[in-house]
Amino acid sequence: MASPVEQKAAQAAPSDSPPARGFRRVLAGSMAGAVLEWYDFAIYGILAATVLGPLFFPGEGEIMKLLMALATQGIGFVARPLGGIVFGHLGDKFGRKPMLVTTFLLLGLSTAAIGLLPTYGQIGITATVLLVLLRLTQGFALGGEFGAAVLMVSEYGERRRRGFWASWPQAGAPMGTVLATSVVSVITLFVSDAAFDAWGWRLAFLVALPLLVIGFWLRRSVEESPVFQAAQARQETKAVTTRKRSSILDALSNPRQVLHGLGVRLGENIAFYIYTVFVIAYATTSFGYDRGDVVLAVTFASLFQFVGMLGGGRISDSVGRKPALIVPSVILVVWAPLFFWLVQFESLPLLWLGVCVGAFFHGVLAGTEAAWITELFPTRHRFAGSSLVFQGSSIIAGAPAPFIAVWLIDRFGVASVIAYLVVTMAITVFAAATSRESRNSDLDAIE
Repeated sequence: MASPVEQKAAQAAPSDSPPARGFRRVLAGSMAGAVLEWYDFAIYGILAATVLGPLFFPGEGEIMKLLMALATQGIGFVARPLGGIVFGHLGDKFGRKPMLVTTFLLLGLSTAAIGLLPTYGQIGITATVLLVLLRLTQGFALGGEFGAAVLMVSEYGERRRRGFWASWPQAGAPMGTVLATSVVSVITLFVSDAAFDAWGWRLAFLVALPLLVIGFWLRRSVEESPVFQAAQARQETKAVTTRKRSSILDALSNPRQVLHGLGVRLGENIAFYIYTVFVIAYATTSFGYDRGDVVLAVTFASLFQFVGMLGGGRISDSVGRKPALIVPSVILVVWAPLFFWLVQFESLPLLWLGVCVGAFFHGVLAGTEAAWITELFPTRHRFAGSSLVFQGSSIIAGAPAPFIAVWLIDRFGVASVIAYLVVTMAITVFAAATSRESRNSDLDAIE
């Protein structure tokens, strides 16, 4: 006869069909956080290339102000691995749900605070310092937020459709971008360029407040992950007397999975920021495209990216994770030179074509990797391992990508940026090809 603890573990263990009501709440809460996360970063990326440089960074020359503004965008990524370490360990120890709520509050409040900052012209260098501190706070919160969102959906979702369900939090990225560019477009319809540069940009950051309220309401009522509950119940049967070490150290003790995850995320991260952030600065400053036209192209491309992400997740459930990772990565290697070739024609339809195709295949890759990364690690350090991959890649790839691309094109021309994309995407292809197939793996059984 099973002991009470064993009965508790059995009750906590997830079934292959998640409870409909609870799962819908988990999915909606995870999506809300992902949308807010990427709204925050898309807003800063859009405004860094056009407004924030002159307002917060003194200096000579437009290129220098742009580089400094983009560098501050990268500073937000610096804190992401630290957030991943802290919240990853706490999430593996105390549960996924507390991290979902805590990180979400930090993220939304720090974003709204940027909209209230005085500028350099008003309080001097203090404004720049405060902006940097708020970016660091955003990055720290993001370090735990995204991993928690993907984990909750993956650990709740039915095994045979895990790739599709896990792709939804990933799809928060293009939805956040669509929302950000839409908000900026609406604001510019009602205020002049001068008014937008003076105070209109603040409204874009303050939109984070209603998003925060909605997301917090959804997340606070989400139940804890059944996979985590089952693992905790099993742990009670082991009568462990020694002190449990950090789950971060557990994840790093077997670095193969971490390195595979970082390899796949390398090219994917860089491709995302080239096609959504760098292209705005590149097209407007190098070829004279109208800012609104480029922002609209990026917005429309984000819809293709959204479709690609959900499609990638669904395809990976049918053909396996590895093929669904490798094929779009190879296509992105080929597309890199074609994309920059199309932009140089100074034709809006060709610009749209280049951005949309790149965004779609990036979406297929990113949509597949969500479930794949969670399947790399056992429950006892899944939060920590996934956070190391998601956020570690952000600091080595996402953070410097726009900065490096602007610097490369200024010093060596467009061919150097193409090489940058091709080489990093080739690393992604290699990492995916040498990884294990994880489709249909039982998350509850991975120990």
